[in-house]
Amino acid sequence: MKFTISWLKEHLDTDASVAEIAETLTRIGLEVEAIEDRAAALSAFTIAYVIEAKQHPNADRLRVCMVDTGAGEPVQVVCGAPNARTGMKGVFSPPGSYIPGKKITLGKGVIRGIESNGMLVSEAELELSDDHDGIIELPDDAPVGQPYATYAGLDDAVIEIAVTPNRADALGVAGIARDLAAAGLGKLKPQAIQPVRGSFPCPVKVTLDFADEDRKLCPAFALRLVRGVKNGPSPDWLQARLRAVGLRPINALVDITNFMTLDRNRPLHVFDAAKVRGNLTVRRAKAGETILALDGKTYTLTDEQVVIADEHGVESLAGIMGGEASGSSETTTDVLIESALWDPLNVARSGRALGINSDARYRFERGVDPDFTRPGLDLATALVIELCGGEASEIEFAGELPESPGAIDFPWSEVKRLTGLELPQAEMKLALTSLGFHVSGAGDRVKVAPPSWRADVGGKADLVEEIVRIAGLDRVASTPLPRIKGEVVKPVLTVLQKRTRLAKRTLAARGLVEAVTWSFISHDQAKLFGGGSPKLALANPIASDLSDMRPSLLPGLIRSAQANADRGFPDVALFEVGQVFKSDEPEGQLIAAAGLRRGTARLDGTGRRWDGGAKPVDAFDAKSDVLGLLSGLGIPTGGLQIVAGGPAWAHPGRSATLQFGPKGVVGAFGEVHPRILKALDVKGPLVAFEIHLDALPLPKAKPTKVKPKLALSDFQPVTRDFAFIVDKAVAAGDMVKTAQGADRALIANVGVFDLYEGPGVEAGKKSVALAVTLQPTEKTLTEAEIEAVGAKIVAEIGKRYGATLRG
Repeated sequence: MKFTISWLKEHLDTDASVAEIAETLTRIGLEVEAIEDRAAALSAFTIAYVIEAKQHPNADRLRVCMVDTGAGEPVQVVCGAPNARTGMKGVFSPPGSYIPGKKITLGKGVIRGIESNGMLVSEAELELSDDHDGIIELPDDAPVGQPYATYAGLDDAVIEIAVTPNRADALGVAGIARDLAAAGLGKLKPQAIQPVRGSFPCPVKVTLDFADEDRKLCPAFALRLVRGVKNGPSPDWLQARLRAVGLRPINALVDITNFMTLDRNRPLHVFDAAKVRGNLTVRRAKAGETILALDGKTYTLTDEQVVIADEHGVESLAGIMGGEASGSSETTTDVLIESALWDPLNVARSGRALGINSDARYRFERGVDPDFTRPGLDLATALVIELCGGEASEIEFAGELPESPGAIDFPWSEVKRLTGLELPQAEMKLALTSLGFHVSGAGDRVKVAPPSWRADVGGKADLVEEIVRIAGLDRVASTPLPRIKGEVVKPVLTVLQKRTRLAKRTLAARGLVEAVTWSFISHDQAKLFGGGSPKLALANPIASDLSDMRPSLLPGLIRSAQANADRGFPDVALFEVGQVFKSDEPEGQLIAAAGLRRGTARLDGTGRRWDGGAKPVDAFDAKSDVLGLLSGLGIPTGGLQIVAGGPAWAHPGRSATLQFGPKGVVGAFGEVHPRILKALDVKGPLVAFEIHLDALPLPKAKPTKVKPKLALSDFQPVTRDFAFIVDKAVAAGDMVKTAQGADRALIANVGVFDLYEGPGVEAGKKSVALAVTLQPTEKTLTEAEIEAVGAKIVAEIGKRYGATLRG
């Protein structure tokens, strides 16, 4: 919601500064999002006098002007405007000023051989209107040298506020002024609206054609004819207000309806009476009916939408947008003004289904003041007669206004009970009455009747909120929760919440950058990653390629990696922790952690290096990331099984599944399958992992083991290498575990340092070389003791895998 300070002061008598107004607005719940200082933006533009304007010697359509800017010697300006002439006054822009309409910063120049030291500007170049046919012409009494913004009243600040959905009353400048007056920032000006007496019956009748259960779709409809109007441009003050808040003036009749929408939160519609055939009927649309709306688009309707129709057909979409066929124009002489109430839910559904966003829809779906239906029509009628002339008919009214909600039984002590804030009864009563509430009764318990424009207030807690926001939330004391003596405070976060946060920190510490991608992906992408169930398809997707809930985090990460590569950043490492959806059941919504590396984005460095050490990522980089994540989460990996082969998105020979037993699958890692890369139009190499945090083993309620204390041996470790010839099907990881079990007291570490297949090794066999580190803790090992451990390792591996030492 935007408004100017001068517009606000039409309703509020205040001397407060812009800063004070902005601070108060935010304090009472109308958060200020932006303040536009138009005086600063137009400060460089001044009023100037054209001393002389003569023909350019080298161009037929240019003139060389000598301009008195009021700041010293005359300035030479080359101007191409057809209305530039000697003796006129205009608006001068000096070199170095920014021209908003052209998005340029003006500099000195030479135009067709003649120096130009500035510019005489048009309204379009200052974004004041669309008029670019000539430069601005000012009256003879315009003071030379004065800032144009001050002279033209453009030095008015524009404030933009965020309005929460429950505060529909703050979608009008009058409502904002009421709140500020209640907060003590000024005095609300009386805005009594005098009824406009009709001099003849309205010739157009209105019928509300609804079944009993549909009467809520249009509870009340008011209509009036004004004949003999002269439509044309609205006055300068009205155009200036509309432009200041970003609206383009159209004509007086349309501008009046826009003004009423912004000033009083009362959307209206005007019909050209000459284009309306017969009487009006408000009804549900018939399936297949169409309307050419004022936005120039044709909409096909269903029986879910409500329309205003005449004998010819649909003329307006109720509460959303009028039709072009009956729209007002410069030739309009008789006009029908409509002021109606519409069902907020139906307006919201209809607008969403048709894809129409309008100021009227925005307000009707939040609720307008029902009691302002007739006064709003009277005020609009008075403005039409004032600006366009004409004679008004009596009001044609159909339906009836809804009854006011009953008064709320309210104890003043409720404020202290809910907020801890103790306020005098007089202050609390003043806050409510200033906002338009009617308070009756005495003592601690009173009756409070909400005003018609506050449909969001329905109970005692709502009244407490109104009192406290006007009194000031800063007056509510911060009180810590009491500690229970003798008890340890239980953790607030669940295990999953802790793991979610820790997973992000762990992956970020490994050099991966967090990404946040859409929870929706296309149907084809969902099928590639194990999804695509009809139950996970969105009923109303925001885009055709965002139609399904994601079964995996990887599609979004893969697209993000390619987007970076397309912009010149091929080596990226990304991660995301978020929700994935396996089914539409509650247990089908899981929290996953996924990571991806592309190009040369390895843990030990990215990009080309002088020593040629940069290598493309491989599956072991993803394995390192996922094992590092599990370690960071404190998951014991002693029972973790790494089984060759992964899900459909992974390369079958360069991936593995992580599981704690056959039924305890927690995730997978590996190289992304070339088929997936081709389907997504992505270039590799890409390696990735994904684990489900929900599936990880929970920590024991009462740990039976504690982390052992650090024990550093004073004795020299010993390393021995063993090269075994085994069948190619034997996993090197299994051999490592077997070797570690040969003597757990002495063997500190076992690692694979060489794999070989080829000449010298029998077909179907391979050579696996293990490096075994022995760490004595009591004495230095003798050669015989070392040989004994080595013999155990050879015997165990030979017995289990049929391995022999390589000669």
